[in-house]
Amino acid sequence: MTLPSAGRFTERILPLAGLGSLLLFWWVGTAWLGEPGPLRQAFSPDRCLAELAKLLSSGALLPHILASLKRVLVSLLFAVLVGVPVGILVGVSSRWDRATSMVFQFVRMISPLSWMPVAIMLFGIGDAPVYFLLTVAAVWPILLNTSAGVASVEERWILLARSMSATRWETVLTVVAPAILAHVLTGIRLAIGIIWIVLVPAEMLGVSSGLGYYILDTRDRLAYSELVAVILLVGVIGYVLDLSARRIHQAWIHRPVD
Repeated sequence: MTLPSAGRFTERILPLAGLGSLLLFWWVGTAWLGEPGPLRQAFSPDRCLAELAKLLSSGALLPHILASLKRVLVSLLFAVLVGVPVGILVGVSSRWDRATSMVFQFVRMISPLSWMPVAIMLFGIGDAPVYFLLTVAAVWPILLNTSAGVASVEERWILLARSMSATRWETVLTVVAPAILAHVLTGIRLAIGIIWIVLVPAEMLGVSSGLGYYILDTRDRLAYSELVAVILLVGVIGYVLDLSARRIHQAWIHRPVD
């Protein structure tokens, strides 16, 4: 029987120690800070964690979780369909790069939430403005990472494709696209994080489902234990999404090459 090395043991213990410190800070904050009363008790870890377990076991949150995940996936698909082709075009064409660089840098610095009134005027109330806001938020890391990936493709591979009489389109498909996939996956991972952050306020635009809607509903009902429980769930799901994207990226980088 072999014992785990000290490095691996520390690697496993440190995250748990960090999580335990956060829970301890939370408990101390609600137990000793502020005036005692029902409001402070509503934010205590035991009440909030018990409420989270109750909501998950009853299935009350499942429709809202599915609605939020659907919006994330659909918006991410839209962002990929826009960001990857435009990023490739900007990367392969210096003229397009010069023509769009200033515009892209200007527009991407505008907060996606600033487009809320525009989204409502264009698409009305419902899922459409949410998709618009999330797509606007997610398209930039995908576009910029794709463009950076194209710029990092080794020139000798492009020259080799041209020496074999490959057209520009064939060069993009056979040389550029496979070479930039790691960059695209990095952009997608960053986009998922941005989408998940923008999702909660975006789901307060007149929709009737989703985790952002549920947080707004708990606030209106003064159900503060439920509110914190859903906030915790948002953090857990966001962590799982980022971890999944990270694992896919690492699997692609470390894949066996024939």
